[in-house]
Amino acid sequence: MSELGKSLAASMSGLAAQSTRLRLTAENIANADTPGYRAKTVSFEQGRTQAVELGRTILNPSTLTRIHDPSHPMAGPDGYYNGSNVSLMGEIADARQAQRSYEANLRMFEQARQMSSSLMDILRR
Repeated sequence: MSELGKSLAASMSGLAAQSTRLRLTAENIANADTPGYRAKTVSFEQGRTQAVELGRTILNPSTLTRIHDPSHPMAGPDGYYNGSNVSLMGEIADARQAQRSYEANLRMFEQARQMSSSLMDILRR
């Protein structure tokens, strides 16, 4: 694979990785009020060709928030039930970081595409 192809593959893998990260962040935000929901994160690993490979999806092991609401159908005899462990501020920050990383990979892909197009123009002359 040419160096240009490798850079395109690396940026495409980065786009896919950040897209997955944004999807998981959106799922976490959507389920912030779901009882018993554990926040999800994904790990990234470097592949053999400098591409980003997705690792496992990991559930946040931190304790669930205890909520006192005796009228809730999931409340125990003591009136408490387990909420989620999603930190909305953390998820918003993570979404912003993933968005910026996605945009950087997109710019890198566009730059490599423009270089390829310029090379083709030079070779045609």
